[in-house]
Amino acid sequence: MINKDFFQALDELEQQKKINKEQFVETLESALTSAYKKMYGEAKSAMVKLNPEKCTIKIYSYKTVVEEVEDYDKEISLEEAQKIKKSYKVGDTIFQEESTKEFGRIAAQTAKQVVMQRLKEMERQIAISTLSEKEDELLTTIIKRIDNGTVFVSIAGSHTEGVMLESDQIPGEKFNVGDRVKVYVKKIQDSFKGPQIQVTRSNLGFVRKLFELEVPEIQTGEVVIKNIARDPGNRTKISIYSSKPNIDALGACVGNRGMRVNTISSEMNGEKIDLILYSEDPMEYIARALSPAKVLSVEINESLKVSRVVVPDDKLSLAIGKNGQNVRLAARLTGWKIDVRSESQVEGSAGEVKEIDFELTELEEENSQEDLTPVEEIDFSQFTSLDEEL
Repeated sequence: MINKDFFQALDELEQQKKINKEQFVETLESALTSAYKKMYGEAKSAMVKLNPEKCTIKIYSYKTVVEEVEDYDKEISLEEAQKIKKSYKVGDTIFQEESTKEFGRIAAQTAKQVVMQRLKEMERQIAISTLSEKEDELLTTIIKRIDNGTVFVSIAGSHTEGVMLESDQIPGEKFNVGDRVKVYVKKIQDSFKGPQIQVTRSNLGFVRKLFELEVPEIQTGEVVIKNIARDPGNRTKISIYSSKPNIDALGACVGNRGMRVNTISSEMNGEKIDLILYSEDPMEYIARALSPAKVLSVEINESLKVSRVVVPDDKLSLAIGKNGQNVRLAARLTGWKIDVRSESQVEGSAGEVKEIDFELTELEEENSQEDLTPVEEIDFSQFTSLDEEL
């Protein structure tokens, strides 16, 4: 059976859809063989061979030469085989070309089904491969629809849509169909419905990518983001530093008249951003992390990763923050447990250790707390002190 149009279509598929022609031909041969067996009997040994060079499709039945025949559909006696060709011996396989006239219509239907199925599989694989490159990236998308709080966005250059759950949205944000929004691709997974892309605006990766986008010095590596702590919709603390003395890390991130940091804050729905200059000195780092509060002194116990901070009486509420937000974010940012006290509290205690409300980092909150030393056992005489005003 000669079909130039069929093989020409295969060539076009290879060029347009980037489908490997050889693999496609193997798939078709297997499918057509299965179709032929269903038509003429599953017991019969047969195979379909496609020859793209000659544009031919041929069907062969075959039998194995044996001494004594047990299965007439698959075996032939040595005596019968040698009538066809004297050189045949036991174990040889005899092929015979079969007519394709009656099989033509079934072959066409089967080929069509295989082509459509294979196309879907290949497009799915290509989509996953292309989208996997977008993982951990910031994308500008268009809101396609909103369903019970879940936002679906269209991703340029693909036929798939991103899914942003309510937990991945910044609290207080309002969306409308057609809005352009930046999202962070946090996960791409395959499912029976096709690739599923999970996008977010509430995680730390979103903040990091926004700063990389707006601050050229971060893109080039001249300014480095050390850590990020975030309470989505309320406040973000981000510590930065530069290994080059001539680079002002804070100035680079703030921008001229605060343009860069304000642009990022606007994209984050007005979320407050505290830029913290990282320091290898934990006392200095902790004091800076409690910004915008003024810190008088810091004491630390390195073995327990515990710190006690003293602030002016009128700055205590600012240092702690609403519902403990400021000190909690500072603890996450630095990795230290932090107890904030006012100056009068420290003076009034006369060195007596009272109950301390330590803030844990996110990692420590997830882990077992069996290793934590009870508050009353902490000996503050072992603390290193930074008494100078910061």
